[in-house]
Amino acid sequence: MINFNGNIQENSSISIENNRGFLFGDSVFETIKVLDNKVLFLEDHYFRLMASMRICRMEIPMNFTMEYFESQILNLVQSLNNANSYRVRFSVYRDSEGFYLPKSRNVQFLVTASPLSSDVYTFGKEHYEVDLYKDFYISKQLLSSLKTNNKMLQITGSIFAEENGYDNCLVLNDEKNVVEALQSNIFMKTGNVVLTPPISDGCLNGIMRKQVLEIVKKIEGIEVKEASISPFDLQKADELFLTNVISGIQPITKYRKKEYTTDFASEVLFRLNAKVCLS
Repeated sequence: MINFNGNIQENSSISIENNRGFLFGDSVFETIKVLDNKVLFLEDHYFRLMASMRICRMEIPMNFTMEYFESQILNLVQSLNNANSYRVRFSVYRDSEGFYLPKSRNVQFLVTASPLSSDVYTFGKEHYEVDLYKDFYISKQLLSSLKTNNKMLQITGSIFAEENGYDNCLVLNDEKNVVEALQSNIFMKTGNVVLTPPISDGCLNGIMRKQVLEIVKKIEGIEVKEASISPFDLQKADELFLTNVISGIQPITKYRKKEYTTDFASEVLFRLNAKVCLS
């Protein structure tokens, strides 16, 4: 555990007495990929975390600069020094007495890391089947776009997917439009048009979503739109693929009786890896 004064408590137990992230889900976090001692998409992660903290009315310490954010991540990764790439979680939580109303807005943070088996982005699975998850719905509101500790929908959805033999599930908002997958943003290609749901529909404001949008907009002959996707649209699509910062891009190959190609997703993946190499 590291606090914003720079004090490191190694191998120490974390008190949950005032940890509002544990008690009430009063926490935001970033999931980050580090490759060859470089934090990928550093600015995007930092500014999203800062925006999330402001929206949640957390007190942002004066020393929480982007350089400080980067240094805390790299210090941990370099201390491990057993892989070229890592998955890092940077969690910020309010550490205060009080019930729903905290007595203090002060925050602490935790950084954890685990090695990744692959340095470059690759397709995780050749065959990838999904279905809709309809037990719970995402609300069309700003909080839905943040990475907070409230992930019960994603947890129960992941269990549902495993129990029914799916690789993932697509999540609907309260207007019954497809918003995202359980841990990824979604893109749909129909003809020369590529669609992804707008943030206003309740989807996560994903870092990889932003990178892929920038890449796809530069592909000649492709029209890019941020627009709502209905479940009926999925049956007419040529390709569906998912994006997140750890896996990169994962094509969907089957939704119910519909099967999809992966050619366009392969091109986007190639361009993504080129972008990472040149960054």
